[in-house]
Amino acid sequence: MSSSIFRTKKIEQSIQDTEEPEHALKKSLSALDLTVFGVGVIIGTGIFVLTGTVAKNNAGPAVALAFVVAGVVCALAALCYAEFASTVPVAGSAYTFSYASLGELPAWIIGWDLVLEFALGTAVVAVGWSGYIASLLDNAGWHLPAALSGRDGADGFGFDILAAALVLVLTGILVLGTKLSARVTSLVVAIKVTVVLVVVIAGAFFVKGDNYDPFIPKSQPVEAGGDLQSPLVQLMFGWAPSNFGVMGVFTAASVVFFAFIGFDVVATAAEETKNPQRDMPRGILGSLLICTTLYVAVSVVVTGMQHYTDLSVTAPLADAFKATGHPWFAGFISFGAAVGLTTVCMILLLGQTRVFFAMSRDGLLPTFFSHVHPRFRTPHRPTILLGVVIAIVAGFTPLSELAELVNIGTLFAFVVVAIGVVILRRSRPDLPRAFRTPWVPLIPILSVAASLWLMLNLPAETWLRFGLWMALGFAVYFLYGRKHSRLEQQEQLSHRAG
Repeated sequence: MSSSIFRTKKIEQSIQDTEEPEHALKKSLSALDLTVFGVGVIIGTGIFVLTGTVAKNNAGPAVALAFVVAGVVCALAALCYAEFASTVPVAGSAYTFSYASLGELPAWIIGWDLVLEFALGTAVVAVGWSGYIASLLDNAGWHLPAALSGRDGADGFGFDILAAALVLVLTGILVLGTKLSARVTSLVVAIKVTVVLVVVIAGAFFVKGDNYDPFIPKSQPVEAGGDLQSPLVQLMFGWAPSNFGVMGVFTAASVVFFAFIGFDVVATAAEETKNPQRDMPRGILGSLLICTTLYVAVSVVVTGMQHYTDLSVTAPLADAFKATGHPWFAGFISFGAAVGLTTVCMILLLGQTRVFFAMSRDGLLPTFFSHVHPRFRTPHRPTILLGVVIAIVAGFTPLSELAELVNIGTLFAFVVVAIGVVILRRSRPDLPRAFRTPWVPLIPILSVAASLWLMLNLPAETWLRFGLWMALGFAVYFLYGRKHSRLEQQEQLSHRAG
């Protein structure tokens, strides 16, 4: 049994599967498309909201350093993703990489993890988008009924119709094709980046040097409470990361990491890329570099415009301009945030459907979902299924408490990919690698260590929920996936023939 659950799928077989007509995705994406996808999904809620929260509660003006720390953690992982994506240009991202290096059960677990990560990420961002739109409508004098805007109605029941409608519209766009998705994303990303640049350039004129003093506020230790809401390091070692000080920067980094969620989604589009060996590394690393630069610039400007103790935790960028007497920028920023979040939802949904599609093609999920649309060459069945499910979840469920599951799921994927790079280097040194992660095994080891450190800074409650989801995943695998795996079927045929 142990040998069967850790059987690996040959790279050559994975690539061959992508050439079967009924399972083949259309190759239409370029390096620019991938970079736009990356920027489109990374720049979202984080840059518009989290800056104020972590500056006020954890790092002060040093929030810029927190973004750098989180960016470095992502960069270490990105180097590993780039090697895998260029070597194994198959849909599924970390799931496919794990199947080639670690085996079937680890691949299933990481795929199961990614399904949760992308589903919750899409729903959380859709609800956030709905809030921005509702606010803009309120400013224009148009008020949605409370029961249809996600807010509790008179009877205590509410359905966020805006969030659900957004997911359904984006589902339709993804069914029509990734090239159309890329064109829509390009337009929206242009608007979003313009808003960010306006914040940086216009805000620079209102920066006051006194607001940076002190740049790293004096440390304020937090007493160990031992409750489930505390970071796991507190429960394990009897201490909690400090608010402010150097440790406050690391605590802030574990929070602002949410702002980088999604760069790994670029890897899920490897199979739909014209020249994945060349373009995947460019798309992954390029989008991460652009977004980290913008994040640092925005955080430096906003903490210079307003003292960190006075920053808003709900709309720090908009409120900072209000505080300097320029309220017009507040509406402009809200508009940019609302427009920008649409691409975040769409690309997270794209990533999830590709992972689901890849798992279905391997037989670990029902093969009904592994067939592409005869005209659009997109995985329309899982796209429609997941789109409807996420629309319902986004409409009915308050997801603020579950948002941290997105962080832990992504970091777990980073750990698995980094380990996989080292294993595949040893097991298949003969594979042609268009991009090679430098300094192996040092970079993968650093990636694992950095990801685990940020995971330890997440609440223990998040670990508990993550563990429950993983336990459910084990059950589904042993009850269905293991028996229906294509590798299992091939082994059975070979055994009978022998």
